[in-house]
Amino acid sequence: MSSAQRGVSLLFIANALVFATIVTRYPEFKDRFDPTVLTFGFMIACGPIGSLMGSVAAGRLVNRLGAVREKERLQKERTHYLNALSTLEANGDVDGAARLRAKLDDVDHAIENVDYRAANIRAGYVYVISNIGAFGPDVVKIGLTRRLDPMDRVIEPGDASVPFRFDVHALFFADAAVAIEGMLHQHFADRRLNKVNLRREYFRATPEQVLEALREHNVEVLEYAVEPAAVEYRSSLTAAT
Repeated sequence: MSSAQRGVSLLFIANALVFATIVTRYPEFKDRFDPTVLTFGFMIACGPIGSLMGSVAAGRLVNRLGAVREKERLQKERTHYLNALSTLEANGDVDGAARLRAKLDDVDHAIENVDYRAANIRAGYVYVISNIGAFGPDVVKIGLTRRLDPMDRVIEPGDASVPFRFDVHALFFADAAVAIEGMLHQHFADRRLNKVNLRREYFRATPEQVLEALREHNVEVLEYAVEPAAVEYRSSLTAAT
């Protein structure tokens, strides 16, 4: 068996394990095996090509599961507020009822956002982060996340593998997030640090240059921090003197 065949076989096995884990971990899918799960399982069963397709399906399925769980949480929160609102109105607490209605509006808006992101696979959060203590002042990471809490994805690179936390220059939601990320990656393609593994989204560019690229392509960004705070890095330099 060639190395390529071994690689595909390992990918097949990995996807099969992912499928088994998802079905076991999430009762709502284990009990009813809806078309998404069956399709994912069929892709894996088809062999190497199906395994590659299954990788994509796995990501979408996990995103969908996250959306289902988040919507259930929000629905429970909404029910709690509705019950509390009925009590306040019965007691004649006008101010308290007004505050709860505002919270209900926020929950309803959050539910709409969950539904929208689940339906629109091109929507998401584009982020630009840097870590001058680890990589210097002219390296940025440009990525995309569809997580319900986008900061979870942004924080991940700053784990124990690097000495300092990352600074966030931009984190914004966009309907065309996939296209914006692709545009930025193409714009800085010749500055990509890892030209072999394209999932390593680090580029030799400054935060200001990324902002200029966004403006050049008419992408509106309401908040953008050009200068990194780099609190831990700067504090470490001060402590060393």
